Amino acid sequence: MLKADLRREALARRRELTKEELARRSAGLWQQLQQAFPVAAWQWLHVFLPIPRQQEPDTWLLIRQLWAELPGLQLAVPVVQPNGQTLRHFHLTPETQLIDNRWAIPEPVGAEEVLPFQLDAVLIPLLAFDETGHRVGYGKGFYDRFLRECRPDVVRIGVSLEPPVPRITDVWEGDTRLHACLTPARVWRFM
Repeated sequence: MLKADLRREALARRRELTKEELARRSAGLWQQLQQAFPVAAWQWLHVFLPIPRQQEPDTWLLIRQLWAELPGLQLAVPVVQPNGQTLRHFHLTPETQLIDNRWAIPEPVGAEEVLPFQLDAVLIPLLAFDETGHRVGYGKGFYDRFLRECRPDVVRIGVSLEPPVPRITDVWEGDTRLHACLTPARVWRFM
């Protein structure tokens, strides 16, 4: 399938989710992460903050649990830059003040910057993915550019509310493949 078609269909399905179903699926995602990856061994985990109007997976469930259970694990979150092309990354703590940007994405205020090479793993928001580890996001390329700045050994983990499609037909050489993708029912591994 083409990315544009997958994007449109995934957004339509998300809009139909009830709050209860979104919460149930989000809880399943974080259970899969903790069972399948050595989270306690990481020093830095990059996590996105959910956009409520897009019905994104609720990463706050995971964030609060990690703060409670793994206080040594540092969390970083992205901030879209004014050029509309790049991301910078900032340390997220329980004390971090957040404000919504123009896209209603919460962003930290006055937090310490975290450089991409510091990260051990990145949770990547997406709308769809295929059985070979290619993904469909919102179409701006933020994460493809960001992931190229990370260390080669950074673990790239997609986060999906749905299982994969067989194949995305319009991938290109600039697309960064996932190492794995979390779904509420299981973890898909690609490399």
